[in-house]
Amino acid sequence: MKHVESYYAATANLHADWPQLEQSIQCDVCIIGGGFTGLSSALYLTEAGYDVVLLEAARIGFGASGRNGGQVVNSYSRDIDVIQQRYGVNVAKMLGNMMFEGADIIRDRIDRYAIDCDYRPGGIFAALNARQMAHLRAQKTLWESYGNQQLTLLDQAAMRREVATERYVGGLLDERGGHLHPLNLALGEAEAIRRHGGRIYENSAAINVLYGAPNIVKTAKGDVSAKFVIFAGNAYLAPQIEPRLGNKSMPCGSQIITTEPLSADAALTLMPNNRCVEDCNYLLDYFRLTADNRLLYGGGVIYGARDPQDIDALIRPKLLKTFPQLSGLAFSYRWSGNFLLTLSRMPQFGRLENNVYYMQGDSGHGVTCTHLAGKLIAETLRGDAERFDAFATLPHLPFPGGRRFQIPLTVMGAAWYALRDRLGV
Repeated sequence: MKHVESYYAATANLHADWPQLEQSIQCDVCIIGGGFTGLSSALYLTEAGYDVVLLEAARIGFGASGRNGGQVVNSYSRDIDVIQQRYGVNVAKMLGNMMFEGADIIRDRIDRYAIDCDYRPGGIFAALNARQMAHLRAQKTLWESYGNQQLTLLDQAAMRREVATERYVGGLLDERGGHLHPLNLALGEAEAIRRHGGRIYENSAAINVLYGAPNIVKTAKGDVSAKFVIFAGNAYLAPQIEPRLGNKSMPCGSQIITTEPLSADAALTLMPNNRCVEDCNYLLDYFRLTADNRLLYGGGVIYGARDPQDIDALIRPKLLKTFPQLSGLAFSYRWSGNFLLTLSRMPQFGRLENNVYYMQGDSGHGVTCTHLAGKLIAETLRGDAERFDAFATLPHLPFPGGRRFQIPLTVMGAAWYALRDRLGV
């Protein structure tokens, strides 16, 4: 199985393929899923001396990890003020002390393993109205209280100097955020795992897991005997393998395009400082420049992970609302990808058995949170589960209406928030 036809796949770094599992093998830890959650976990564990086998159903970075907007965004899909309101001061403090760690991990991986993935610093949250701007002021104060001193409020004139659009009333620049080529980051991390002795198998979907001591993970042509198993498939984990992981989460689709290349002058005019941008709407738009001066633009959510019939028709109106001056620009690539949504919008970490773990449901903040997850599971297997358990103790709520009605009810809720966005309330 090949990567989806995307800008990322077309510009992926050259790399050796990984074999398909065709035998019975043993290891300390078997990880199911070759996206950022699995890769980060495998890299931390191999660095610590564990014998790790990673099973990927398709190709490394096949799912959301190799298809996303490439934005390194700090915190979680629900910010620390909401976390404190819902779960208390102690939980908020624990999670708040970790909310910038994922981005730091990514930068460390890039530097330590010389991963060529076009990393550029600086991410902007863009406000479309006064209410959103007030929220960004509060967010700056909140994030500074947890140690991020690299934040700058942008008024409307400053936003115009960052992005050639009149759409925004202001924004918040986070220098500890940034953007990159996510598939090349995934491929670089996989190579680092191989250098540490980890074994990676592509086109080797887990089809059954027999829990025990050891656990047995079966594929079509082989099996893995492992002391520990980690489920890291997120939205691309086949639901029949472990139904308990699908009952409290929902795959959702997002769409992205990249334009034809802009001239260097046009790119410099459009976004002079080469930041990435996401707006503050509930159903947000996000965009950035690629290394070869294309505009990459994404937005919207399709609940239930359906592939839309016409991605151009979905994205072009959004892009032109932001950049009407690009009305004649052609699109070179367009694709969809699924992320895993939870009702609380908080990631779901936990244990299925004493020696079986899962990490999923980053709800749109997967690039950073997945890298933190890998560090936390490595800490847990080494005997320090305090930080992992700070997430594992959060309630994992079912969607209203069960599996049959979760999509229409979620769409109704999203429509309400989208109306609020349009009204600016």
